[in-house]
Amino acid sequence: MQETLDYYNRNAREFAEGTSGVDFSGIQNRFLSHLPEGALILDFGCGSGRDTKDFLERGFRVEAADGSDELCRLASVYTGIPVKQMLFQELEEAEKYDGIWACASILHLRREELPEVFRKMYRALKPGGILYVSFKYGDFEGERNGRYFTDMTEETAEELLESVPELKIKERWVTGDVRAGRGAEKWLNMILRRSDTCWR
Repeated sequence: MQETLDYYNRNAREFAEGTSGVDFSGIQNRFLSHLPEGALILDFGCGSGRDTKDFLERGFRVEAADGSDELCRLASVYTGIPVKQMLFQELEEAEKYDGIWACASILHLRREELPEVFRKMYRALKPGGILYVSFKYGDFEGERNGRYFTDMTEETAEELLESVPELKIKERWVTGDVRAGRGAEKWLNMILRRSDTCWR
């Protein structure tokens, strides 16, 4: 994970400039359609702050966090709210959020680290809360262009979710990359709902 954080700290401005203007409204709308008006959202690995800014402008309450100090600084300026520097494993909230948005973020964890983080996200959601996650599509795991990636297919995602049976798949679909010139890259998107049970 440290090599990935180092990458984002070194390349924060270039990364933010390359992602903040991308139109992601189609997937944002699918996520938001499951949430009540004025819901509290955690943007978990917020990067440039693009999605935080959009959610705020639509009247949602948002808390944002990222592991990169430099991205936190840039996203705070861009969104107008404080962005917390935090690793995914440091999430300790309980039944706080209506929704968690983990867009192209937890894919930087190693496969064996993902079950713990999914359990932490489950715990941080209110009963009935909604989680959006996305992974590059495929079976690759390792370093790619200076960052660590764990890719997913429908089958490997289902295997992963067996460790958190309280998270139920509501929607699952594959998309092309929305960034210019990268449409051939595929992404696995999932919207999950926390079942209405108490945390054990």
